[in-house]
Amino acid sequence: MRSPLRVSLSNFLGHRLAVFGLIVLGLLYFVAIFADFVAPYHYDDQNRELAWAPPSFPKFSDENGSSVRPFIHPIRTFIDDDFNIQTKPDTNVRCYLRFFHQGKPYKMLGLIPMQTRLFGFDDAPVTSTGDTYVSRFYLLGSDISGRCMFSRICYGARVSMSIGLIGASIVFVIGMLVGGISGYFGGWTDDILQRLCELMMLLPGFYLLLMLRFLFRADMDSVQVYFAVVLILALVGWAPLARVIRGMVLSVRSNDYIQAARAVGQTDMAIIIKHVLPNTLSYAIVAVTLAIPGYILGESALSILGLGIMEPIPSWGNMLQKATELSELEQHPWVLWPGVFIFIAIMAFNLVGDGLRDAFDPKLRKRD
Repeated sequence: MRSPLRVSLSNFLGHRLAVFGLIVLGLLYFVAIFADFVAPYHYDDQNRELAWAPPSFPKFSDENGSSVRPFIHPIRTFIDDDFNIQTKPDTNVRCYLRFFHQGKPYKMLGLIPMQTRLFGFDDAPVTSTGDTYVSRFYLLGSDISGRCMFSRICYGARVSMSIGLIGASIVFVIGMLVGGISGYFGGWTDDILQRLCELMMLLPGFYLLLMLRFLFRADMDSVQVYFAVVLILALVGWAPLARVIRGMVLSVRSNDYIQAARAVGQTDMAIIIKHVLPNTLSYAIVAVTLAIPGYILGESALSILGLGIMEPIPSWGNMLQKATELSELEQHPWVLWPGVFIFIAIMAFNLVGDGLRDAFDPKLRKRD
C-alpha cells in the first residue's frame, strides 16, 4: 500500500492536461528567471526609426538564392532625393542567425556579468556611403518606441508571473494562520476574525484594489510599486481562504491526537502549526494554485489603469495599455501579444489546479 502522498502524486502525473499545464508554467518561469539570456535585446533597448515594426521571421531564401542557415535582411536608413529619411530592408545583405550570440553586456540575475544571449543575428555591415544599417529582429513586432515586444514580454514575465506567485504565497500564510487560529480557539477570537473576514469579502474586490492603491504615494519607484501591488493583492485575497480553513479546523480540533498534544504540554500555536493546519494543506494548496490567475489579472488591471508597474519596467499589464486604444489595435494588432501570454499563464495555472484538486480528492484516489 502506497502512502496517500505518493498516490496523489501518481494521480497528478496521470492527469495529462495538468502535466501539460505544469510544463507550460515551467517554461514561463524559466523565461522569467533567465529573461536576460532568452531575450535578444534589453527591455529598454529602442530604435525609434523602427517604431511599430511588424512581426518578422527568419528567411531561408530570397532573390539571391537559398540558405541552410536562417537569416534576415538589415534595415537600411537613407535620405532620399527629397531629403526625407527612408527605411527599407536591403535584400542584398544577409545577417545570419546565431545561437549563443554575443550581445550587449548584462548581469544574469543581477549578479553574473555576461554577454551571451540565447540567439541573435550578425551585426549589420558598415558602409562608406553614409547609409546606416540596423540589424534588428522583431519576432513579435515592436512598440511605439521601437522596442522589441518579444524581449519586453520575456522581461515582463518576471513581474507578472512573480506577482501571482508571491501574492498567493502571502495569502496562503495569512489565510492559513487566521483560519487556523479562528477555528482552533473559537469564542470571541473566532467572532472578531470572522467579522473581519466578512468585511473584506463584502467589499467589491476591484474597488478595494483601487482604494488600497490610492493609499500609497503616487511618486514611488518601480520596486516600491511592485511590492505595493503584491501587498494590495494579498490584502484583498486572504479572507475566502481563511473562512474555509476555519471550517476545516473546526472539524479536526477535537480529534484524539490534538488532545494528546495538549496533554504533553505543547503550546496552542505549536498544535495549530504542527497538527491542525497540515490536515488542511491539500485543500489550501489547490485553492491557492487556482487563485494565482486572479493575482496576475489584478496586477494587469492596475497596470492598464496606470496604477501598477510603471514604464520603462515592463509587465504584461502595462504593455497592454496601447491595446485599449482602438486605433492602435486596428493598425498594430501585435500589441495584444501580452494578453495572449496572460491567457496562456492563466489557463496553465487552472489546468494544474484542476489536476491537484483531482489528485488530492480522496474519493478519486486509486488504491493499489
